[in-house]
Amino acid sequence: MTAAPTPSPAATLHDDRPDVLSRLTALGRPVVMGILNVTPDSFSDGGAFLAPQAAIAHAQQMAADGADILDVGGESTRPYGDAEPVSAAEEKRRLDGVLPAVVRLGLPVSIDTMKASVAAWALGHGAAMVNDVWGLQRDPDMAGIVARHGVPIIIMHNRVAADPAIDILEDIDAFFERSLAIAAQAKIRRDTIVLDPGIGFGKTPEQSVTAIARLGRFKKFGLPLLVGASRKRFINMVSPAPPDRRLGGSIAAHVLAVANGATFIRAHDVAETVQALRVAAAIRERE
Repeated sequence: MTAAPTPSPAATLHDDRPDVLSRLTALGRPVVMGILNVTPDSFSDGGAFLAPQAAIAHAQQMAADGADILDVGGESTRPYGDAEPVSAAEEKRRLDGVLPAVVRLGLPVSIDTMKASVAAWALGHGAAMVNDVWGLQRDPDMAGIVARHGVPIIIMHNRVAADPAIDILEDIDAFFERSLAIAAQAKIRRDTIVLDPGIGFGKTPEQSVTAIARLGRFKKFGLPLLVGASRKRFINMVSPAPPDRRLGGSIAAHVLAVANGATFIRAHDVAETVQALRVAAAIRERE
């Protein structure tokens, strides 16, 4: 009798990846996603973690600080429309010395990319989730890759440019409907989807504030919501400060986002965010 072929490590190591989302949401508290930008030009910390050793050390620190999941990206998706696009090959090169080592830390890892080929590469190297800032609407192959691997997907609202004249809540609704239709067509399981209103992306600062204030509107989709307000420009509109001085505004936005229905919080400053959310929860328990 011919022996059955031995599955490759990549095929067996993360057989439970589709359950990552259910395990995280079952924590019964806000899930904190730590941001790791392996890029030279991210709006807040570009270049700080481009070197693999620095990136891995930062991932270790975020894990120690209480992150539940790490979001790793090799291309800046600067929310203000001035990002420099890079090739898939360059994106993979930046990630190659980092992502496998971050996976070995033991926390779930999300790949932050808008390219299906990069998502496939990262999933093959142990990533457990895809974070697509164009919500399956930019790369026509992305939905198929997500479905084939059976992993969770973060669908984020985006626009090419902000338009102050539109109703941003209706625009987000329509975008989510289109993305969910694409996901259903590709046979992506609905219970593996997270929705992100895309704070700062294709929005005026006022529209970003509105999206957080009215976050509860999107509960109608019956899916977990993610908010990433960390260091975004709308904070500067309210209280002028450069990106690395927006911690207070980031925490305020995230605490209120959780109060309005967010399950996931994507943050640069993990320790401070974890502490703020725990204190807010302790106070609410005594109400």
